[in-house]
Amino acid sequence: MGRQVEEQIAQRFPVGQRLRVLDVGMGQGTQALRLARAGHKVTGLEMDPGMLAVARAALESEPAGIQERVRLMEGDGRETGAHFTPGSFDIVLCHGVLMYVPEPDAMLAGLARMLAPGGLLSLLVRNGDALAMRPGLGGDWAGALSAFDTVDYTNRLGLDVRADRLSELTATLSGIGAPLQSWYGVRVFTDGTEAGEQLPPDEELERLLAAEERAGRTDPYRGVAALLHLCGVRG
Repeated sequence: MGRQVEEQIAQRFPVGQRLRVLDVGMGQGTQALRLARAGHKVTGLEMDPGMLAVARAALESEPAGIQERVRLMEGDGRETGAHFTPGSFDIVLCHGVLMYVPEPDAMLAGLARMLAPGGLLSLLVRNGDALAMRPGLGGDWAGALSAFDTVDYTNRLGLDVRADRLSELTATLSGIGAPLQSWYGVRVFTDGTEAGEQLPPDEELERLLAAEERAGRTDPYRGVAALLHLCGVRG
């Protein structure tokens, strides 16, 4: 994900431009801190106090110059209009959030309004066109069969959540004025392995990442990824 976001920034903004970034549902702040380290000014919005505390602790371990570029706020991504004025950001990230939002169209429209013209909207969603892959590869044939006809599923936390289909999100992004420009698959080969206790050796990890990165931008592999990374651009 981080490499894909960096690629989009390099393609769409002048080299060295300090960008205004809003990270909605930032979790522990991984992407927010990565972008702050790159020199950008980042606002992180998170509604879970526990996750916000983790992000604050991570930020406190950073040098003062990076801390000054990051603002952390408790808030709901569906209410960005209550916190910010339209056009306030060059980039809006919304990664791993939409699966928890039953009706995401209004939220997406609000996120698009936060973007300045030419701004980048980066979404990470569960791939509704590949929900049968995980149970199928795990030998859960009943689960695989039922997954073909729904976008609803139960995640590893036991929560009932939802996935998104590429075609439907493409139409939504067009309708809110941030049409889809690029998309990637995420976790093509490694879905289900992310909870491992330790990373593989460095050389093996680099090969793994290279394979995932190649598959994530190559058809037909990206179409069966567990997650989709969609990039829309504000007109």
